[in-house]
Amino acid sequence: MKKVLFIAVMALLGFGNLNAQEGAFNVGVNLGLPTGDASDATSFAASLEANYLFDITSEFKVGPSISYLHYFGKSDILGTGIDAEDASFLPLAAAGRFAASDKFTLGVDLGYGFAISPEELEGAFYYRPMIGYTINDSLMLQATFAAMTKEGETVSNFGIGIMYGL
Repeated sequence: MKKVLFIAVMALLGFGNLNAQEGAFNVGVNLGLPTGDASDATSFAASLEANYLFDITSEFKVGPSISYLHYFGKSDILGTGIDAEDASFLPLAAAGRFAASDKFTLGVDLGYGFAISPEELEGAFYYRPMIGYTINDSLMLQATFAAMTKEGETVSNFGIGIMYGL
């Protein structure tokens, strides 16, 4: 747990140092429905995301991304009388975005999702493809698929959310 907190603090400090560079800082929130292995034990997912994207070309941006992803456990899993615990992850990733048009953006985040709780969970490879619809210069609606995969098991969700450019 101490390693995860250390990594999160270092990533956030890194975002603060990027302000002197050319780029855009974005924050967002997503709500999702669990799929795959997560759907039996969790009812929905919520996440917070922050990224700092550098312009490579007028259509392509890349940069670091950090998220907090929380899966809410179900009560009485499949009628067994057992309640599932909530699960939390801290994904650190590289983000890439491609402006397919003035209104639509395609993107992907690739990295590692560190498990925060419960303690018996382990981290896993993290990926999050997305499509965004630009509302105005500061707001974008997103449809995403966030997943973490390790040894054939996948924790994932389909989500919708909003990103705000600062």
